[in-house]
Amino acid sequence: MNVIFTVIFLLSAAVMCATAPSEFLPSMLNGGLSAAKCALTLFCIYTVWMGLSAVAEDCRLTEKAARLLTPVCRKIFKTDNKEAVKDIAMNISCNLLGIGGAATPYGVKAVNALEADKNTFAQNLLFIINATSIQLIPTTVIALRAAAGSAAAHDIALPSLLATIISTTTGAAIFILSDKIKTRKIKRRGVECST
Repeated sequence: MNVIFTVIFLLSAAVMCATAPSEFLPSMLNGGLSAAKCALTLFCIYTVWMGLSAVAEDCRLTEKAARLLTPVCRKIFKTDNKEAVKDIAMNISCNLLGIGGAATPYGVKAVNALEADKNTFAQNLLFIINATSIQLIPTTVIALRAAAGSAAAHDIALPSLLATIISTTTGAAIFILSDKIKTRKIKRRGVECST
């Protein structure tokens, strides 16, 4: 991948130098400045949300949230692993708030806890929910749009909500349906083998 990006950069630089040599250096510097601003904005967003996550953990709010979500998570993810349920609850709540970077450590912990139980169904479903970007508030996108000078940075909220509802529902439904079909086929084979 690094080779591809290097080739693209070199070709773009060559074309820019040939067509507008006086714009090459200012474009490079402006691009670097924009990238640094974007990185700093993301750093600030994640610092705030990771700090709030740490405070929530210290105040045992995560345990309370996990207790509330335990029946739902047990049923949806088909697991009784309390540690996995707690991490799944935190992962989903961070994703709902639009802070995927803060959700990642909880997702990794949950997958590791589910790995010990050999619960591939829950692992796959958690992956699908994360991949389809379940979120109510696209915090990161709103902050990036505001940092880029958008006059109405929050206008992305409703389209983002509709897209995430459709993608998450569709992804989870297809996975659960395919899992049920696979389970039925395995049961049928077991019955045929025993007869």
